[in-house]
Amino acid sequence: RKEMINRLFLEKVFFFFGIIFLIISLLIYLSPKLKLFALPGDIIIKRENFVLYFPIVTSIILSIILTIIFFLLSLLRR
Repeated sequence: RKEMINRLFLEKVFFFFGIIFLIISLLIYLSPKLKLFALPGDIIIKRENFVLYFPIVTSIILSIILTIIFFLLSLLRR
């Protein structure tokens, strides 16, 4: 019985991560058109021979999204 519960939980987790990866891949595919990964507040320094891109705002937003995802996963585990 316990093995069945663990298996069902793993199925839910893999399905959930599959949907998340699908959404992320679509966002990356569409990002040049939607300008998703160049948010205001990201630091971009362009010089002659190099470009420095420090995505501080993107990192904060990604951190918030991942926090929500892991919180929802912890709710599924209960």
